[in-house]
Amino acid sequence: MTLTAVNRALLALFGLALLAAGVAVLTGSWPLGGRGEPLLTRGPHGGLPPWWAVLAGLAACVLLALWWLLAQLRRARLAALLVDTGDGAFAVLRGRALEEAVAADVRAAVDGVADCRVALRGRRGAPDLRVRLELEPHAVPADALAALAGPVLTRARTSAGLSALSAEARLRVTPRRARRVT
Repeated sequence: MTLTAVNRALLALFGLALLAAGVAVLTGSWPLGGRGEPLLTRGPHGGLPPWWAVLAGLAACVLLALWWLLAQLRRARLAALLVDTGDGAFAVLRGRALEEAVAADVRAAVDGVADCRVALRGRRGAPDLRVRLELEPHAVPADALAALAGPVLTRARTSAGLSALSAEARLRVTPRRARRVT
């Protein structure tokens, strides 16, 4: 399930809950009491009021909302990689620079690439690439995958100083438009 689907589902549930609460308040029919009773009272035996379940539910909703907020703030892309320069120091390689270099390399190595989008994801110690290739109708998908898996990923791995760099490729063929006959 993607984050977008989770966002939509949570928004729908939250909207329905607010609608139900609004209708309950407007009609004056609280679920656990009448109009003239206070909201929080002692239970019938002097123990916890029946509202403890409502408060526990609200606390759970607050925790879920905080988790959702942290999921929104988390970066989907890897911002930078540390590259060992060989002399004991490290250089910082921007993630966008590596993405642009891999995309340019794919366009140069593969014949018939209409568009190439690359995203660097994962952790600094174990990054991975997500490549979306849009191919022209005359391009051969097997050749595109072979070029990506072979020289393109090898150059990216060696230039970033990584021992391993996994990649996920998604291919799409541009539909061929019908020619006009005059």
